[in-house]
Amino acid sequence: MRFMHSTDLNLLAALDALLSHGSVTGAAEAMGLSASAMSRTLARIRTATGDPILAPAGRGLVPTPRAIAIRERVRAALTEAQTLLGHAAGGELRDVKRVVTIRADDSVAAALGPALLERIREEVPGLSVVFSSEGTEDVASLREGRVDLDIGVQDALGPEIRTSRLFDDERIVLERDRPARRRRRRMTLEEFAEAEHIDASRRGLLRGPVDDLLERNGLERVVRTVVPTQLAAAMLVAQSDAVSLVSARFAETLVGILPVRAVAPPAPLEKVAISLAWHPRHDGDRVHAWLRDSIREVVGSIRARGRRRQGGAG
Repeated sequence: MRFMHSTDLNLLAALDALLSHGSVTGAAEAMGLSASAMSRTLARIRTATGDPILAPAGRGLVPTPRAIAIRERVRAALTEAQTLLGHAAGGELRDVKRVVTIRADDSVAAALGPALLERIREEVPGLSVVFSSEGTEDVASLREGRVDLDIGVQDALGPEIRTSRLFDDERIVLERDRPARRRRRRMTLEEFAEAEHIDASRRGLLRGPVDDLLERNGLERVVRTVVPTQLAAAMLVAQSDAVSLVSARFAETLVGILPVRAVAPPAPLEKVAISLAWHPRHDGDRVHAWLRDSIREVVGSIRARGRRRQGGAG
């Protein structure tokens, strides 16, 4: 691996992305590059290593035996290099050039993103964040470095994965903002059941815990539309008479941007714990630690604003 003696750390990062994603397109998206730029980088890597790294197989690419053999070493070398540079004597966070991948759903990204990105611009302007949509919340992506930080509901994780609780989220009813509705602060069970519903579900589910609540009260609702993200649901609500259950923190972000308003659900719904998750290889990583702390502080600021609004309303 001759290029390891080069000062171009981006080449090592590109190799790591190629080995992690197994495709030029996936690696390009992870690093925020165009496919053509990543193809040129792959050509440089092939020259430096004397190996194709990724070889054609049908319509896709597969890693060569050499690529498979060095994959873990590349990931370890990249992590070590990033950690060393982050802790270099006299090193400043403002001098860091790096891409991190955060896996989170659209509601979390929208709620935390603006304040987090402002902090990045002010303190670590060379840091680029790639928000990866949720899908298969596999632990392997954290272990192998395809995802640097996961924000969401953390279920069964490997024993070595670190977690840190951020907040308890709750669902709230989102509806189109109309003058006739502005005096309503809470929907009754009957109003909720009679409304047209738009549900956000990555798996296309038509039923959730709220349906059990309605059934216990002799009611049922009709879900007319299911979309994969809460943002899509909010966009449809803003242009119709339908309602949708969305994250309360996400709703706070939407109100004032879209013609929508948040209304309390007809009965308390179970809260969901939202946590950070990361691999312990990042424990000593100065940039990663700064990012984790910044996310916690952003969440704290959002919660404080919410308490002030509630106090003012009372």
